[in-house]
Order: sequence, then C-alpha cells, then structure tokens
Amino acid sequence: MDKNQKLYVFLKSKTWQLTERWYENLNKEQNGIYGTSNPKEIQLLKQQNHLFHEKFVEMFNKSEEVCEKSFDDFITIVVNDVGHQHTPLTEIIGEFFNQQQLYLELLEEFTVQYPNELSSKQIIAYTSAILSTINNVILKFTNKFIEQSKLRLKSQQEMIIELSAPVIKFNSTTALLPLVGEIDTYRAKVILESTLKQCANLQINHLFIDLSGVPIVDTMVAHELFQMINALKLIGVNTSISGLRPSIAQTTVQLGIDFKDIKTFSSIEQAMSKHNN
Repeated sequence: MDKNQKLYVFLKSKTWQLTERWYENLNKEQNGIYGTSNPKEIQLLKQQNHLFHEKFVEMFNKSEEVCEKSFDDFITIVVNDVGHQHTPLTEIIGEFFNQQQLYLELLEEFTVQYPNELSSKQIIAYTSAILSTINNVILKFTNKFIEQSKLRLKSQQEMIIELSAPVIKFNSTTALLPLVGEIDTYRAKVILESTLKQCANLQINHLFIDLSGVPIVDTMVAHELFQMINALKLIGVNTSISGLRPSIAQTTVQLGIDFKDIKTFSSIEQAMSKHNN
C-alpha cells in the first residue's frame, strides 16, 4: 500500500482529538473501567487510549507488520491494568471496534477535506488496512488477556488452597495442620509445598495432621500425604496423624504405604494427649 504523507500528518495531529471524541461518545453505563467517575482513573484511561492512537497512526507511515508489533507494549499495559482486569472482555473488544469506526470516519473526513489527495484504490486499501489491523490487535489482545486471566485465577486458587491448609502453632515447637474438604492431587501438592514452608518458617519440630474433615482420599492423594510426611521428616519435623478414616486406612494398605513408623490416632484430642504425656 502506497503511503500518503499528508494523510499521516493529518491523522498524527488528531490523536488527542480522537481520544476526546472517543471518551465523549463512550457508554459510561458499562461495567468496569468504562463506567468509572474517578478523575484519576478517567485520566489514566484517556492516556492509555491516546497511546493506542499514537501506535495506530504509524500504520499510515510504516508497514502494518511493524505497526502491529509496536502494539505489544500497549497490550501489556492494558492487560496488566487493574481497571481493565475488572472489565468484561466483550466490553473491551467493543471499544476496539469503536476505535476502528473513529478511523473510518476520520479517513472519510480527510477525503472530503482533500478530495483529490487519495485515489479510490488508496481509499479502499486504507480502509482494508484499518479493518485488518484492528482485527489483528483484538486477536493479540484477547489471547494475552485470557492468558493473564488464567494465571491470575491459578494464583488465586493456590492462595485459597494455602489458606485452607494453615499450620496453627500451639507452642514454640508443635503445631496443627487441620485438613478439611475434598483433596485432589493438585490441592495435595500445594498443601505439601505450603506445609513445608510454614513448618520451616515457624521452626516446628512436631506437626499434628488432622484428617477428620477429609471425606475421601484417593490413591494419588494418599501417596502425596505419605510424601509430605517423608519430606517433613527430612527437615526435622515429626508427625502424628489423627482422624484417619477406615476407608482412608484401607486405601493406604492397598497402595502398600506403610504407616507403621507414623503415630496415628482416632482424634486430635487423643493425639495431643499422648504427645503431651
């Protein structure tokens, strides 16, 4: 596509005007960042939008490939922005299409103001380039946004799991790990890592592991539990297990996991009483 320097200069001079026009027409009843009334957030939103226009107008001066590549830092900024993280993806994509409409209108405005500057072929080429670039930016943004959302979700899940497996300190050397609810293989691994870290930080030498709140333990989880006990032993932490249900005990026997060297008790009260004696 042949570049027209006059069109580029025209668009370059309109970047802030495009931002103000966009914000003026923005549906402020939307959820997330677009509905904010906070002046600082509005200013940040406008700055981010202006950065988009600074990137986009370069399409009229450089190749589409170079232009699209330059959007990488813009996409990273918006994806990591807290306001956009709390905004539905569909609404963000909708605003990308609104930018597209702004450029189509501005291209028309240029052709009216300078009727002999662009040929019909150039107008069609620029229109096609606007649509193509916006679509490609949306695709890259969507992939990055979903990827980051998955990472945040995973981090939140790990935090929830860690909080659901607290090591409660009784005194300077002993603590309790009460496990509640179903434990799958993934949760078992997170619990293992969290428990080792907490015991090391708290300088625990004896940990009571209470399983009375765990309804089901499958073969993989039983194996992870045994691995945790062995790992704790390696850092100098002895363990006692309480609340071991018959079904769980049967699972461990079927696995060939030997708990003969591990103290087991029917209740946490019994375990603590025996330990204190």
